[in-house]
Amino acid sequence: MPPSEKSSPHRIPKAIELTGLDKKVFGTLFFSIFAAVTGVGIVVPLLPVYAHDLGASGLYIGLIFGAFSLSRTLFLPLFGRLSDKKGRKPFIATGLLAYAFISVAFVFSRNVPTLIGIRFIQGIASAMIMPVAQAYVGDIAPSGEEGFTMGMFNMSIFLSLSIGPLLGGYIKDRWGLHAAFVIMGALAMGAFLMSFLLLPPSRMEAIRPFDKRLAGWGRLLKDPELAGLLSFRFSYTACIGVIWGFLPVYAASVFSISSSLIGVLVMLGVLISGLIQTPMGYVADRISRKKMIVVGGGISSLGLLLFQFAGGFWDLFSANFLFGLGGGIAMPPLMATAVLKGNQVKAMGAVMALLTMAHSGGMLVGSILAGVTMDFFQLRQAFLVGAGLMIAGAGLFSMLAAPRKGKTGRPRSPSTRA
Repeated sequence: MPPSEKSSPHRIPKAIELTGLDKKVFGTLFFSIFAAVTGVGIVVPLLPVYAHDLGASGLYIGLIFGAFSLSRTLFLPLFGRLSDKKGRKPFIATGLLAYAFISVAFVFSRNVPTLIGIRFIQGIASAMIMPVAQAYVGDIAPSGEEGFTMGMFNMSIFLSLSIGPLLGGYIKDRWGLHAAFVIMGALAMGAFLMSFLLLPPSRMEAIRPFDKRLAGWGRLLKDPELAGLLSFRFSYTACIGVIWGFLPVYAASVFSISSSLIGVLVMLGVLISGLIQTPMGYVADRISRKKMIVVGGGISSLGLLLFQFAGGFWDLFSANFLFGLGGGIAMPPLMATAVLKGNQVKAMGAVMALLTMAHSGGMLVGSILAGVTMDFFQLRQAFLVGAGLMIAGAGLFSMLAAPRKGKTGRPRSPSTRA
């Protein structure tokens, strides 16, 4: 065993680390994130309509979503790097507990500025959770099965985000908005207890030795392959910002669709993505990951374009189905490539933090651009802006992320091909 591994309090014996996926850790992370994100998903589709009812303009609706993304982006580098040094569990558990308390604050919100402030604080808590949990899964992913492992874990995110909006619409119609906030808090508290009690102590985590020479922020940002991954992730989540922020308003104001059916629409895209995460992860370990990402980006772009020409519920349904299908194809190979990059530079938390920063930045830019488009042009054209961003992101990825033999751009298994 290398001396660096012996000296760190956060390393586990190499023989244990390489025996395969730690099922207890994976299961705890899967169900903790599933519960927490379901709670968030319950509230997300309700916020735009709630804010609109309070008199918020398109720009203010964009700021409600953008505040979350802004604060998360600011704190991601800090928590991602610290988790590489101090361990993953403390940040995951603290963030989940904060989610529970933030839910109470939503109950007492009465105006748009308050909503913006609460979302800003929620973004800080989110910076502790998602990238660190993904880094934890990357730490325990078996060699050659990165796509399959990350695809399985991503199911917890996508399926919870699909179930949440569906529940949110039903809960609001039956019991009111405050009940949705209470349920969000209860789920976050359950997730906190699960992670706090079942995850092993930080000293037992399989974090690789930290090396500043490989994992400096400047060096990471100059890596063309990682830059390609970041550009695609930014563009894809900018489109999510457009859909989550403005599909509910579009469906309600233009087509008079009920809250329950709006929940179905918002749920659909992430449900489709979630259902195919694992099979697409399996495929990503065996064929060209770059081609899968580009194809997925093209399908998502087509879905965004179709929103522009929607004439009712089923047109919106079809457009969001295609968007979700594209994301389900692209995300497992993208995350698998990120895991390999994290292993290469020995800074999984830093790499996942950068990806989540791209995610947050995309949500911020997408929601604000769509809000400005809604105020100065037509709401329909906000989706055209999203399609343009997706096409640009896929093109940048294709140019920057050229796979290199033996590096992170292609699977490790000898039976695979580029």
